[in-house]
Amino acid sequence: MVAFKLLDVEDFDPAEWKIGREGRQWRGEEFEKRIYQAPEKIEYKGGIFIYESERLTVLAMLLENLGIDNAVQLGNLEDWKAAIADFEQQRNESRIKGG
Repeated sequence: MVAFKLLDVEDFDPAEWKIGREGRQWRGEEFEKRIYQAPEKIEYKGGIFIYESERLTVLAMLLENLGIDNAVQLGNLEDWKAAIADFEQQRNESRIKGG
C-alpha cells in the first residue's frame, strides 16, 4: 500500500485528533463530536469504507481510544520504526524546502 499525505485527504484534519501513548475516553461535547464524525455504516469497496477520510476517521478514533502503545504491538516493530524514520526524513526535507 502506498502512503499518502494526510494533509491532502479531503474532509480529514489530523490536527483535530489528540492521539497519545495512552488511550482515553471521550466525554461530553467531545463524545458528541466524535460520534457525529463516525461513518454511518461500514461499506467495503477495495478496502474497508469507500472514502479515505472515513478510513482515517475510524483509525484516529481507535487510536485516541486505545493509544499508541497498544497500536505498536500490532505488526512488526521494525516496520513501525522504518515508517517513523521515513516520516521524520520526509518532514525534515519538507522543512528544508520551506513546506
